[in-house]
Amino acid sequence: MSLFEDNRYQYRDTFFVFFQKENRPGLDKIEATLAELGSRYETMKRSEKDGEFEALTFASPYDFSAMDIVVVEGEEVRTQINEMMDEFKRMTLTTDDSKKIELLNNCTARFDIFHFEQTDGQTEDEFLDPGGLLLVMQKLSELSDGIALDPQSHSLL
Repeated sequence: MSLFEDNRYQYRDTFFVFFQKENRPGLDKIEATLAELGSRYETMKRSEKDGEFEALTFASPYDFSAMDIVVVEGEEVRTQINEMMDEFKRMTLTTDDSKKIELLNNCTARFDIFHFEQTDGQTEDEFLDPGGLLLVMQKLSELSDGIALDPQSHSLL
């Protein structure tokens, strides 16, 4: 079950980690890497298909957040990268970002990280702390030799 189907969670945003398909980690490695974040985080659901990582639901109850993490490969990834490259051409980039852009252009897969806020269903107050999301993006980037992207701000993390 995805968090999209759980009325305790409200979708907030989608973030990406792009990487080369050859660096696609298995489910056990992903779980072990995320476990390094400590006991404040927990795996809620996991799935693999044909022995390869497919999806993971990961929660950070102290941050009132959770994430659905899904792997995507193929033409959809290539199309998105081409569109982003056009956008990045119009931006002023740091030297570090320019290097990341070069690496991004070689990516063939990505993790989609759907970020959710846990709500009580009664108040409009936002409790969401993005700290857990940023840590997950960092861990997945390191594990896959990938590049994390916040598409709303066009920030390469």
